[in-house]
Amino acid sequence: MMPVLVFDIETIPDVAGLRALGSIPVDRGDGEVAAEAFAARREKTGSDFLPHHLHRVAAISCVFRDDEGFRVRSLGNLGDGEPKLIQDFFRIIDKYTPQLVSWNGGGFDLPVLHYRAMVNGITASRYWEMGDDDRDFKWNNYLSRYHTRHTDLMDLLALYTGRANAPLDDLAKLCGFPGKLGVDGSQVWPLYQAGRLEEIRNYCETDVVNTYLVYCRYQLMRGALSRPAYDDEVQLVRSALGALDGPHWKEYLAAW
Repeated sequence: MMPVLVFDIETIPDVAGLRALGSIPVDRGDGEVAAEAFAARREKTGSDFLPHHLHRVAAISCVFRDDEGFRVRSLGNLGDGEPKLIQDFFRIIDKYTPQLVSWNGGGFDLPVLHYRAMVNGITASRYWEMGDDDRDFKWNNYLSRYHTRHTDLMDLLALYTGRANAPLDDLAKLCGFPGKLGVDGSQVWPLYQAGRLEEIRNYCETDVVNTYLVYCRYQLMRGALSRPAYDDEVQLVRSALGALDGPHWKEYLAAW
């Protein structure tokens, strides 16, 4: 089978970038810099959501499914910086050329990774292949909207119509999966400021499992998985999670 890589990122404000752009006095603390950036954005757009290029990657979590089984983990260690996380992500693509799967990855995660890879000087040649070195990528690559090496489930299920987008949490729960467990994206910056990066990584991991389970349901819907194969895949996920340490997995399975 083609390896499947489901991914999700969690981000925080790029405080150093905000300082470098000169819009906020350099003597402010990180919290003050972020608060002023949020306030300016809220006044301009009505939302705290910063432009994509002003996010910094705090965590990347992945499900990797291939012939050897199902694995879920966050990239890097707690002490690793943004460049290491991003490089690890693109190295997986370089090595395996997997099927990428995301929820709003085309609208958020990948654009942020593009900008942050550029800022950090990261090379990702396989991901950016457009057919110059591998002719197969001329007709199917990670970047063209109607190609399938990356499946953005949110965008596809809404038929590329933003007004039809559904939240992952809602759809996962409607399909009988646990969904989010008490943490959402709006809490990532406060958790990060409090030094609770492990909680952010745990939350991100449960989100990629939700995405993978919804992807399996999508594969059932389109006939790529038979009902017995789908049931076996869901049971594989349950069994794999049951073998993992970590209170977030016990909580996740209890909610299932």
